Amino acid sequence: MSEPLAPEALGVAAARPRLAGRRVLVVGAGTRHSDDPAAPLGNGRAIALQAAREGAQVACVDMDGEALQGTIDHLGREGHRAVPVLADVSDADACARVVEQSRAQMGGLDGLVLNVGIAAGRRLEGTTAEMWDQTFAVNLRSHFLCCRAAMPHLGAAASIVFISSVAGLKPGSSLPAYDASKAGLFGLCRHVALEGARRGLRANVVVPGLIDTPLGRLASQGRPSRERTPVPLGRQGTAWEIAYAVAFLLSNEASYITGQQLVVDGGLSALL
Repeated sequence: MSEPLAPEALGVAAARPRLAGRRVLVVGAGTRHSDDPAAPLGNGRAIALQAAREGAQVACVDMDGEALQGTIDHLGREGHRAVPVLADVSDADACARVVEQSRAQMGGLDGLVLNVGIAAGRRLEGTTAEMWDQTFAVNLRSHFLCCRAAMPHLGAAASIVFISSVAGLKPGSSLPAYDASKAGLFGLCRHVALEGARRGLRANVVVPGLIDTPLGRLASQGRPSRERTPVPLGRQGTAWEIAYAVAFLLSNEASYITGQQLVVDGGLSALL
């Protein structure tokens, strides 16, 4: 069974800060509160931290003030200053404000990471029209609105990274609104990539599998069979492994990659 590498073990940021000088907006940068002191980080917080470690200036967005402050405090303990933006991106006006506020405080924008997502309902019969609409408002419409607001301000070599889910590739979650909205990100990404290509703007999707996060642990409480999913690498992933993939796609090392899906799932999608 392979084991996840700690950030320090890779030494990427120390060797070469590949995001130096970049100004990156992370939407969904908080981590859900847990009473367990050993609880892992969520994807958004790990992404914000890794971007800062690799030299980026970071703006962090979340609708949960406590979760947002936790990320800002964690960044501060490592010596990084970040721009906090409290907002609910299911609101259309908030998406434009998030981009404008972040851009104004950082002096520009070079990267956008869209990590926000929710799940509601179960199977078709347990999913109401209201649940469907709210899920799409957060998981897909907000991504469109943030991209629409950000793209006029993103120049050459800028990068947008969407965070989807293996549930958007293969069935298995029993959450039709979640699955469909996460699948919709692939189409949105392809359009953004095509529209931005003439200016050198790239857009890609990171597709996590089973990741050990506070939200993941909560999902396992409601569906214990989740923990028994036979991942070929023999374990769940970590938020850091998602953050490494995002940092790569934000960087110039991925300068010829656009409109693509980077699946980070330990081989799970090969079996489903």
